[in-house]
Amino acid sequence: MTTSQIRLTQYAHGGGCACKIPPGELEAAVAGLVDSNPPTVNGELVVGLDHGDDAAVVRLDGARAVVATADFFTPVVDDAYDWGRIAAANALSDVYAMGGTPVVAVNLLGWPRDVLPFDLAEDVLRGGLDVAREAHCHVAGGHSIDDPEPKYGMAVTGIADPDRLMRADHGKPGDQLMLTKPIGLGTLNNRHKATGEVFDAAIATMTALNAAAARTAVDAGVRCATDVTGFGLLGHLHKLARASGVTAVLEAGAVPVLALARESIAAGYVSGGTRRNLDWVRPWLAHDTRTGGGEDELLLLADAQTSGGLLLAGDVPGYPVVGELIPARADGVTVIVR
Repeated sequence: MTTSQIRLTQYAHGGGCACKIPPGELEAAVAGLVDSNPPTVNGELVVGLDHGDDAAVVRLDGARAVVATADFFTPVVDDAYDWGRIAAANALSDVYAMGGTPVVAVNLLGWPRDVLPFDLAEDVLRGGLDVAREAHCHVAGGHSIDDPEPKYGMAVTGIADPDRLMRADHGKPGDQLMLTKPIGLGTLNNRHKATGEVFDAAIATMTALNAAAARTAVDAGVRCATDVTGFGLLGHLHKLARASGVTAVLEAGAVPVLALARESIAAGYVSGGTRRNLDWVRPWLAHDTRTGGGEDELLLLADAQTSGGLLLAGDVPGYPVVGELIPARADGVTVIVR
């Protein structure tokens, strides 16, 4: 078999951010890891584990902060070069979601060297390098291991103005909700894994950097944002609303959706990660079936995205408004879908 015939998605139990540990399990595991009385350390931790933000932020002085993150996953597409591009764009997105600028990245690579030819790994790394170059971000080495499943991503360090950060806990009633990329990536990737069909629009969406959207949002005064990845739009919106002490109203019909995504959901191309997302959010969800669609629509809104867009709370020209934040409901509902 030639390298061009190898389907990378068949060498992994799942794909992309759908392989994330379920959010409920993850939150329980890290709940006790917040250090309320740390020893003397360098810098001030401004953003840590408290609200599940996209990256950690340490203030160095009044005008400078370091943004740090890491992200990696199993193949989401069969093409090695495209997988590398997607994984790099996804890792860089965590810095953009905080309002930062990536400066340097290091590769994280797991490779089944006795199973897959290593020139495919070279293609993966080349894809990551090309996207990092597009982001004007250095790539300086990294770490690799012999792994039963192929995995790739990056640890990224960026810089930001600590007074202009975008955080999950800074939303307020009256803020508009805006989404900078369409959803449906998870179901299309699941269909690709099952059938081998290639969805060029999905690849273009996943490899697109969130740099311009982040820059525009920070300049517009947005101080609350997250990126939409493995927990789906509903999961990330729930986390944002919970952290900000508000309720989010989501207009299902206003959410941009990739072509064929609804058809793929209806055909059953739904990952286990997507179903877990919906199960996790459902206790805090109010769903108006008259306007918000049925169960398939909820699965689409919970679809586990890979390298999705930014979810912004504010007013940013050029992006669709998909809802708004309102005062917190007394019954604990964090997301209303209508």
